[in-house]
Amino acid sequence: MKRSIVAAASLAVAALTAAGCSSSGSPSSGGSNNGGGSSGFSLSTSGSGKTITVYLMTDAQKGWDNIVTATNTQFEQATGAKVKVEWQNWTGYVQKYTSILAGSNDIPDVVEVGDTDTPSFAATGALTALDSVKSKYDNSATWLTGLTQSCTVNGTLYCVPYYAGDRIVIYRKSAWAAAGITGTPTSFSQLTADLDMLKAKNASTANFSAMLTPGEDWYAAMSFVYGAGGQIATNSGGKWSGTLESAQAQQGLSEWATLATKYSTGVATVNETNQDQDMAQGNVASIFGAGWEAGTVATSSGTKVTASDLGYFQMPGTAAFTGGSDLAVPTKASNAGLGAEWIKIYTDNANQTTLAKAGAIPNTTSLLSTFEAGGAANQAMGPAVENGSWVTPSSTNWANVESQNILQNMLENIATGKETVAAATKAADQQITTALNAS
Repeated sequence: MKRSIVAAASLAVAALTAAGCSSSGSPSSGGSNNGGGSSGFSLSTSGSGKTITVYLMTDAQKGWDNIVTATNTQFEQATGAKVKVEWQNWTGYVQKYTSILAGSNDIPDVVEVGDTDTPSFAATGALTALDSVKSKYDNSATWLTGLTQSCTVNGTLYCVPYYAGDRIVIYRKSAWAAAGITGTPTSFSQLTADLDMLKAKNASTANFSAMLTPGEDWYAAMSFVYGAGGQIATNSGGKWSGTLESAQAQQGLSEWATLATKYSTGVATVNETNQDQDMAQGNVASIFGAGWEAGTVATSSGTKVTASDLGYFQMPGTAAFTGGSDLAVPTKASNAGLGAEWIKIYTDNANQTTLAKAGAIPNTTSLLSTFEAGGAANQAMGPAVENGSWVTPSSTNWANVESQNILQNMLENIATGKETVAAATKAADQQITTALNAS
């Protein structure tokens, strides 16, 4: 997953106060290692003389390294084993993991995986099933729905939710107030009425966008699809079918298209990568982005927007995309039981509480209030991820959809007026069906 969900959590907090793998593998001394089933696997605290290897993304190193340090200390005291953390980067990590996990040497005992990639790794047999030990993990009954779905393939749990991020509307309070808007909208019709007022007030401002909506931002567009009751694809009897032609999906896409074509300027053929820098230039009244992007808006070089001028609300009529990370134990790990124990400590209630205070959405709804206490952006993000969320289809071939830019191309055609919503979704459904059923 190419993502920018919570990768700059610490920056946001500061600014706002952020493949095929074999399923075979010999059992570890800490418990049998079953990629295809859950029976027989157990956590282990028998680690004297051993060292486990943990792959973590640098997000933790930058945002909550204290949790990593505390976990390693507690783990070493409880098990007698040492911990070797190897820091990873998102760029190219799927290819790297695929190669390493298919090998026979130097297999890590814990890996952090982006939630849209977890199903692919699990479906190919790369990850250990954790159903039998789910109850050992704190707050497992209240894990975030989106992350839990990403960990579950064909009814089997293959990972433990780690942390999440979602999208909210980030707006310039001064611009909205100057247009005569006195509150925040709770329906799409109220939103468009407000955007009409912004557009009229700033008619003489060059390249003004009342709601900057990049034409290739599929995370945002699919949030409208799922919010309207649609889906990207469904599975029946093992066969996937693209479903963006459904009435619900087209309703959601039509609302998104209204934002992209009527209230947005100059970004019909690009993705969301630079929307926060665009907002910093001062001619954008609002964006639909990850909460941490507010930090970039307020701290970009030459920004014309201050942190105190930024406000936040949930995008009406959408379901939040639960982007984030999961933690898993590879099937070929030499110390699988110890790896699972490390994850148990790292994601316990105390550490998730610290994580929430650091500015990342914790893996459980029971701690969302702690996260929301961190500021106005958090107060909008917490309810958004709790009230309704979605993740990409749990197909081993989902990477085909992303690599072929199927959604991006569909959305760009809609945003540029090249195709109607109906025509664009028909073509996309055919491509999605082919991509997800590829052998």
